[in-house]
Amino acid sequence: MKNYIKLNLVLLIVAIGGYTNAQQITTTNPNITPVQAVEDILLGVGIQAFNITYNTSAPDATVAQDNVQEFSAAGTAFPIQDGVLMTTDGTGNLNDPDLNAITGGTATNGAIIEFDFVPTGDTLSFNYIFASTEYTSYTCSNFNDVFGFFISGPGINGPFTNNAENIATVPGTTVPVAINTVNSGTSSSGNTTPCDNADPNWQSNSVYFTLAYNTIFGNSATPVSGFNGGTVVLPANASISCNDTFHIKLAIANDFDTGLDSGVFLEANSFSSDAVDITIESETSSTDTLLVEGCTDGNIYFTRPSNQTSDSLTVYFDVTGSADQGDDFPILAPGDSVTFLPGEDTIILNISPIQDGNSEGFESVTVSAFTVTVCGDTIFSEGTIWLSDEPYSTVTALDTTILCANDSVPTWVTTSGGFPPYTYSWSNGETGDTVPTAGVVDGPTDYIVTSTDACGFEYQDTATITLNQILAIDTMFQFPSECGLATGAVSGQGSGFTGTPDYEWSGPGAGNPDNIDASVWQDLPSGWYYFSIEDDVCFVEDSIFLEQDPPPTADFDANPPAGNAPLDVTFVNNSDPADTYDWDFGNGDGASVNNLDDQNTTYNNEGVYTVTLTVTEGACSDQATQTVVVELLLPLDYEMPNVFTPNNDGSNDVFTLNTVNAVSLDLVILNRWGNTVYESSDDVNAAWNGKIQNVGLECNDGTYFYRFTIVGEDGEEIEEHGFVHLVRTKK
Repeated sequence: MKNYIKLNLVLLIVAIGGYTNAQQITTTNPNITPVQAVEDILLGVGIQAFNITYNTSAPDATVAQDNVQEFSAAGTAFPIQDGVLMTTDGTGNLNDPDLNAITGGTATNGAIIEFDFVPTGDTLSFNYIFASTEYTSYTCSNFNDVFGFFISGPGINGPFTNNAENIATVPGTTVPVAINTVNSGTSSSGNTTPCDNADPNWQSNSVYFTLAYNTIFGNSATPVSGFNGGTVVLPANASISCNDTFHIKLAIANDFDTGLDSGVFLEANSFSSDAVDITIESETSSTDTLLVEGCTDGNIYFTRPSNQTSDSLTVYFDVTGSADQGDDFPILAPGDSVTFLPGEDTIILNISPIQDGNSEGFESVTVSAFTVTVCGDTIFSEGTIWLSDEPYSTVTALDTTILCANDSVPTWVTTSGGFPPYTYSWSNGETGDTVPTAGVVDGPTDYIVTSTDACGFEYQDTATITLNQILAIDTMFQFPSECGLATGAVSGQGSGFTGTPDYEWSGPGAGNPDNIDASVWQDLPSGWYYFSIEDDVCFVEDSIFLEQDPPPTADFDANPPAGNAPLDVTFVNNSDPADTYDWDFGNGDGASVNNLDDQNTTYNNEGVYTVTLTVTEGACSDQATQTVVVELLLPLDYEMPNVFTPNNDGSNDVFTLNTVNAVSLDLVILNRWGNTVYESSDDVNAAWNGKIQNVGLECNDGTYFYRFTIVGEDGEEIEEHGFVHLVRTKK
């Protein structure tokens, strides 16, 4: 018997521009029946299936069931990209004896698909992932959700119904895969007894458990969104005999309760026997069935059953289709063959379209091979992928006109053709398919947008934004306030009105509220003020700083600043012009005037007087101070001896006048012959020691003539002359 079965023969022309990169697991066909799930999705090479039932019912197998779904994980990191998802979601009580035997409890709600099949080879294999909401909160509990793949037929002698054997087991063991056998290796409650009873080595099985898909589960639709952990990809294998009839039961159920669902993901086309699988996929997540010149490469996967890897195997293949090997893509392998070495189950050939710049449309590449099974049957396998030219894009950016520079009118861009998804960059630094156009200058402004598709091909267009604004603020004036007072004002005017304009001033103001709807605002303090005009189509605004008169500076001179009482002083006002000048002379007298005239006062008593000038302009003031020193006039006097004895005995050794309150003294002393023996000028402490000045000879005893002039502090003079006797005594 020869079976001609096409594997992965997918004729899917992806409409350029219509693809969305999924980031979740989706149920792509909610109305699939269990029969379709088996025949159209699950079955691969070398298997014929019949007598399909759902929960023991053949009619129910032809009706869509909520807990049997076709799924797709394209665009995610989930290792099984598509296939059949069976869940425990649903009502009913299965109470299946085989599931009860595995879990040691009672199987409640779930799904069971059974069918007979005839293999063309001597092995059966398929791939699956088990996931559950029970993870990780109910590890080692009574809620031991379970599933099994029970195969029966010639040569199989297992412990389950019809001598079936469960092939959904922990690799290398007969332990069934369940919540309490494959998990994180840690009990949720601390009680490990349920896990110990299920498998004493349960903690070692944690290598088959992962949380890596939880983010994908969480982004997906119900019931996948509830899964909190799962197994890695696990194989289910069985040794069978060619062309005999076997029976398999795929079963999953909740245990003990009917909530917190579990599910098993069955890989599409993985239920196969003995054939070399050929799969061609793009290396990108955008589409598995289309390669783009200059953009995407693809891989051709030759895969043989993992239980047939002990020997070498050469597989010959044919390359057909509208694309030419060597012209449109490099030669895949010399001799159009691949050889599996012992222990090798997968060979990968790269297919890289050549960007030749020719417009050739879509071209197909089909790789087909045949395998002769151990039963002598010939099984054909085939895979197809399509090549596309560089996808030229047409970029359309919208031109627009705005009536106000402050308007935020978006402009947008679309791209047709090309290879989605598209990213956009604008010449003003914005990104995305829409950009705001606020703040453009008067007249036309060009925005160049670059559209980049998923291949990195770039195409451009220009959006022209035209500003046609006529509303404007023409003038703004400010009238300074007095220093520290709210006496200022602001005024503004505009033009180009459409309709009736609305004026508004805002700023610190002098009261409440801090704005006014008018073109003029009065009685204001200094600060920044903001003026706006709004008409029927536009809004403009500007600002102005309201100044204030500067604060005054106080300054004066005292003339004279010191002297003897009574002292008349004139104060010269050097201050800035101001409203008032308040004088305090420090002697109980003062003045308050509004001019810069000089001021006078008399100080009759001795003392130090502080003079203060306070200058006031508006609410601002400044002060300056100086001191005036007044002294009393003291009498001029002197006292001198008429005899002195310059004998160096420390008593009356010199002739001096002992002046009081003198500022200068001129003294001359003559001998009897009229010769000058001593002379001093301007020295109030002048003293004659009885010697001839500048010679140093002692004068003789006798009478000497003196003449002097003393000057006091007020200029008073005393002039006198007379005689003094010089007497030396023996020491």
